Amino acid sequence: MDQVKNLYLGQAKVFAVAPMMDWTERHCRFFHRHMSRHALLYTEMVVADAIIHGDRERLLGFSEVEHPVAFQVGGSEPSKLAEVAKIVEDFGYDEINLNCGCPSDRVQSGAFGACLMQEPELVADCVAAMKAAVSIPVTVKCRIGVDDQEPREALFAMVSAIEKAGVDAVWVHARKAWLQGLSPKENRDVPPLDYPLVYELKRQFPDLFIGINGGIVDLNQSVEHLKHVDGVMLGRTAYQEPSMLLDVDHQIYGTTQQPVLLDEVIATMASYIDAHVARGGKANQVTRHMIGLFNGRPGARRWRQMLTVDALKPGANGALLRDAYDTVLNATPAAEAA
Repeated sequence: MDQVKNLYLGQAKVFAVAPMMDWTERHCRFFHRHMSRHALLYTEMVVADAIIHGDRERLLGFSEVEHPVAFQVGGSEPSKLAEVAKIVEDFGYDEINLNCGCPSDRVQSGAFGACLMQEPELVADCVAAMKAAVSIPVTVKCRIGVDDQEPREALFAMVSAIEKAGVDAVWVHARKAWLQGLSPKENRDVPPLDYPLVYELKRQFPDLFIGINGGIVDLNQSVEHLKHVDGVMLGRTAYQEPSMLLDVDHQIYGTTQQPVLLDEVIATMASYIDAHVARGGKANQVTRHMIGLFNGRPGARRWRQMLTVDALKPGANGALLRDAYDTVLNATPAAEAA
């Protein structure tokens, strides 16, 4: 927990894997943590009412090895968010993050997510309420604006309000969200990126942690962004090409530790699958997060097939992952092309 607080005080740069609905659940995070010892991991967004009234162990449960791990919440009622923040802190999370960027219809109907870009003072009230309830960092993830808002005005108004409320960090997806006319999928790609605006934001708020997100495809780009901002957050690329996470500790954090070895990752994940299956789970609930691990390498096609089709078969367990890895190790370019 202290590690995350220190990072947000500007003592180091931060690499984070973005919160992604249906993707960054606990099995995914367990896998990602074994690819990088230092990346900051985020849960998928959970709405405040679900946490207050729902099955908390199912919604918030996580493995201790996931640290540092942040919980993302959706909501717009300060009192409820304060209650949730305390629950999240008691569960042991290192940070609570308020979603002010998701453009889905479900989020719009609940008057939170990207809709909150239009109500910076309400977001400030939410942040203040959460800050009063917990000692862990309270952060916000937002867009640069929505619909017809002028991005510079909308973004700077939001950050000005939440800085005064004591926010510990702001993660900015450097695109507008169009609540009318674009689907959630289109909102991830169609609105143009404006990285210079986020850089300008950092210059305007030099003492506030500012992280950048959106359209970043590799660690080389991440390093360039970190010349201008404090943190970089990757979503789909980190998920779909998880092998990049193996280089995060060295390339972003400059660690001199022994690098993570794929042999160890596979052995750990195979044992994890065995334990998950023994508890009544399904192998594919874990393997679905590992499908892209060998993209571009000989044997990748067979790896994907085994982790999708074969993982659904009765009796599938950790042995499947071990066998799939052996297939990759023994694959040749000629066999892949056949």
